[in-house]
Amino acid sequence: MISSRKNIIGVILLGIVFFGILLLYFFYNPSKSHLFPKCPFLTATGYYCTGCGSQRALHDLLHFDIKGVARHNLLFLPAFLLIAYHWIRNYAPLRNRTTLPDLIYHPKTPIVLFVIIALFTILRNIRMYPFILLAPG
Repeated sequence: MISSRKNIIGVILLGIVFFGILLLYFFYNPSKSHLFPKCPFLTATGYYCTGCGSQRALHDLLHFDIKGVARHNLLFLPAFLLIAYHWIRNYAPLRNRTTLPDLIYHPKTPIVLFVIIALFTILRNIRMYPFILLAPG
């Protein structure tokens, strides 16, 4: 009983923090505000990491600017959808979970995701057309 109550309180607190962060990103544009941290990898190396542009992409997504999301980080929307699918598949109160296919739960999925992320990170740092389109805009 106590453990269940702690879990519920934890989920509520996590939801409040998550909602607060979404409000922050909705009302403040990371490209115009000094409130948000800069990428430590970009600061240290001068190269874009996989996540560079994600803060601006989240702001754009909250304003339904899909073109802006793609301009800032092309992998942000697929990653968002993948995480949403995983959450719905595992945590949403569905009656019959077998209706959702196991698309991302294949043994080779981590390898495929690693290759995609590594290639994206390498290609977005090539300063030549068309690869410059992958750099955060």
